[in-house]
Amino acid sequence: MDVFNELIKLQTTYPNCVATIGKYDGMHRGHQLILNTLKQRAAELELPSLVILSEPQPEEFFNAAQAPARLLSFTDKVYFLQKQGIDMVYKMSFDKALSELSAEAFVENVLHEGLGVKALVIGDDFRFGKNRAGDFSLLQKMGMELGFSVEATPSCVIDGQRVSSTLLREKLQAGDCDAVEQLLGRPYQLRGEVVKGQQLGRQLGFPTANIAVAMERLAIEGIFVASAEFEGRSIPGVASVGYKPSIAGRHGLAVEIFLLDFNENLYGKILTISFLKKIRQQEKFTDLDALKTRMQEDLDIALDYFNREAELAKHP
Repeated sequence: MDVFNELIKLQTTYPNCVATIGKYDGMHRGHQLILNTLKQRAAELELPSLVILSEPQPEEFFNAAQAPARLLSFTDKVYFLQKQGIDMVYKMSFDKALSELSAEAFVENVLHEGLGVKALVIGDDFRFGKNRAGDFSLLQKMGMELGFSVEATPSCVIDGQRVSSTLLREKLQAGDCDAVEQLLGRPYQLRGEVVKGQQLGRQLGFPTANIAVAMERLAIEGIFVASAEFEGRSIPGVASVGYKPSIAGRHGLAVEIFLLDFNENLYGKILTISFLKKIRQQEKFTDLDALKTRMQEDLDIALDYFNREAELAKHP
């Protein structure tokens, strides 16, 4: 899959395309419906499929401190889009100039002249342009004038609720991994390279793999039954996400996983951690012995979970 940072390079390589635009934060089932429609229209027109992603996301540009916690980094979005079979991504810089561009100018200058869009697929709630003035009706009107079609994909509804990044974020913050999996069609996942941590887990007898994530805040926090995928393998474990309140001092966001019955060097490898069940919130302990005792209890819970899953697999 090709990723373009500059409009001119994309246009030179692919003069025309079928496109969609949005934040695609989470890659939930609603997003997947749009992407499936995008691929169908691209195949019908024999054109490449393009996803336009804004970086930073608009909320982050206008007020980074108050923006919702991200569900996926840009790199993770590209990873999932590649798995979905998308041909290319345009990383559109969301800056002051773009924020002040009228909806009409965006359609004409970016979608029509810049990208050569022949068909546009969007979510039914998509808004764009200065003051979010652009909507589906404006796109349809201008599309007819400029020679491209516009299609709005209906919302995905599960159990009477519209699937959205906001709902997904709420379920993650509540630790409801079953609901999250229903919204995504898979467990929530974080990806990153294994880097060196503080080695405290090793001292306590629970060596963890620390992964670097490209986000300063996450919608998920706590201790989880989890698994780590790398190089075609899946290893069960216990994952921790948060700011290490049990350790003295201030600490940045840490994502780490203790892998069961595993003793290989993972430094430099890319892990995909799947969060399967929340065990508890992070908490502060009186001393390291109390922490070690609680970590063993977490491990026992995870072992019970994986043993039950193995039995269910034998007798579905």
